[in-house]
Amino acid sequence: MSKLPGSPLFLERRSYRFRRMMDAVRLLPLLVLGFWMVPLLWPVPDPSAGDAVPMSHALRYVFGVWLAGIACCFLLWRRTARQIAQETQG
Repeated sequence: MSKLPGSPLFLERRSYRFRRMMDAVRLLPLLVLGFWMVPLLWPVPDPSAGDAVPMSHALRYVFGVWLAGIACCFLLWRRTARQIAQETQG
């Protein structure tokens, strides 16, 4: 990769952080989907052994992941909106 004459070697700190936050915004749905798939790895219910995860725990987990995804989305939205507002002002 060659450096163009007159171009900076590194990005500005604000620009770099904004790009990483936008990467996090794009990755968040895949991350939440991955956490939603975790119950598929739990043990299969065996009526004689009784070692299965109760359905109530699975539902709490799924809705907990859903709420955590919404909270993360809201926080990332606030941070990116704040940075966009700062860039348009100054």
